[in-house]
Amino acid sequence: MSESIEKFSNMLREKVSLLEGKLEKVKSTIESASKETEATIRTKLDEAKSTLESKKKEAEEAKSQLEEHLESLKDDAKAKVEDWKEKREQEKLLHRAEKAEEYAAAAIVLAAAAIQEAEVATLEAIEARHTAEAALGTEE
Repeated sequence: MSESIEKFSNMLREKVSLLEGKLEKVKSTIESASKETEATIRTKLDEAKSTLESKKKEAEEAKSQLEEHLESLKDDAKAKVEDWKEKREQEKLLHRAEKAEEYAAAAIVLAAAAIQEAEVATLEAIEARHTAEAALGTEE
């Protein structure tokens, strides 16, 4: 495997590991929610919303990168790539590879943002359930 492929693969593995950690955190939040007070849920919700807000710009930039990449894919038809290979147009092939790597990294950023949004939605749902049960007098 080439050094650049190895480097790129390692970077993606690290980002995916971070995503797995975030998913585990959301899972833990869900599992412990029934045992926590409304105030604890509200604190977690406020923290999750703050994190989501701080990551919003990064997610928007990643989305923009994804859209740009999809647009370039239309221009970057398979026939062109084959032509570049035949003509050994290394600059164009390298540029295409770099753009594909940027696309993959941006997709991971969006996945992280989606996980953060899922955590906020989960905490909001739990908080709403606590509120409803408290109002109905069914909270344990």
